[in-house]
Amino acid sequence: MSLNRGRPLTMMPGPSVIPDRVLAAMGRPMPNIYEGELIEVSLQVLDQLPSLARTRAEAFVAISNGHGAWEMALTNTLSRGDTVLVLESGHFAAAWGDMAEVSGVRVLRLAGEARGPVDAAAVQACLQADTAREIAAILVVHVDTASSVRNDIPAIRRAMDAADHPALLFVDCIASLGCERFEMDAWGVDLTVAASQKGLMVPPGLGFVWAGERARLAHTRADLRTGYWDWTARSKPEVHYRRYCGTPPISHLYGMAEALAMLAEEGLEAVWARHGVMGDAVRAAVQAWATPNALELNIVEPSARSNAVTTIRTGSVDAPALRQLCEQRAGLTLGVGLSGDGTFRVGHMGHLNPPMVLGALGTIEAALGALDAPTAGSGVAAAAAVIAAALRVDS
Repeated sequence: MSLNRGRPLTMMPGPSVIPDRVLAAMGRPMPNIYEGELIEVSLQVLDQLPSLARTRAEAFVAISNGHGAWEMALTNTLSRGDTVLVLESGHFAAAWGDMAEVSGVRVLRLAGEARGPVDAAAVQACLQADTAREIAAILVVHVDTASSVRNDIPAIRRAMDAADHPALLFVDCIASLGCERFEMDAWGVDLTVAASQKGLMVPPGLGFVWAGERARLAHTRADLRTGYWDWTARSKPEVHYRRYCGTPPISHLYGMAEALAMLAEEGLEAVWARHGVMGDAVRAAVQAWATPNALELNIVEPSARSNAVTTIRTGSVDAPALRQLCEQRAGLTLGVGLSGDGTFRVGHMGHLNPPMVLGALGTIEAALGALDAPTAGSGVAAAAAVIAAALRVDS
């Protein structure tokens, strides 16, 4: 017997749940791409994107996933033979470094802990050792979607300043933008990368790069520039569609405009606070379930746990079997464990409310029971207590 006959729920760490308003905005006939409403919608999106990253920097839109935005960032700012320092803390900074290596860039890697954030003191020491000032840029993720760690970007910036090093600071916010507090200008970030399919609530297909003043200066010297990704060709062209190097992502632009309207209606500070409550609820559930050699949170340090995604280590519990049972028999899709078969991930990002979170946690708890997995207590009750505190009228 399958109980999976209602509306399925996706709790992967992206693609996240797409709001009905966004889906409705995207389902429209194709318009004139040279003039009229589409141009107005496109300009509206481009004008609003900087505030999302808390910056005055211009935003460039790539018709791609986040990996395409990675490449846009690299090719527009670096030259063959340049050196970048990759701050590893999970999977995705390392993958960004791999892409740089393929492009002809020399990559240094500062290894991190599998269950913790980047060590800012180690960053400072590494930069101080670079007496020739060969490192052109630092690549780091704000939230690693695989490990669910949140890195302290202001601390990394302070380490760079303490080392008096001129490297550019490039930050991947693909998993965090629209979920976690991020202040590009205030935190001294030179370039930010994001994508549409996580906290921004739009299907995969749009990558974003915000290029600050120092990144734009580096662009004038970069020799990795390519025809498709080139910022110069995309900056304020006489023909609007050249901003996208051709036909624009029509449906995605309408969807993005609607998503930005939803974020503006809620207010970015309120969006961050809501994600904080949902993240606390998921973590409370895992801690209530936790027993030796069974479920536990992957990230050890509480302050480094992301409000967008939680990676859960399962010990003796069969993580693939748990995910399969939730998806096939109950209609709940969880994230695969990118850190190995002994983990799974719960995404709590974007279009999300208490019924969705509590329903997902209740389904996981039921599946754990069906598998006779050891648990210390009710994760649902623990999560409900967190949400109850947030729902109190005087809170």
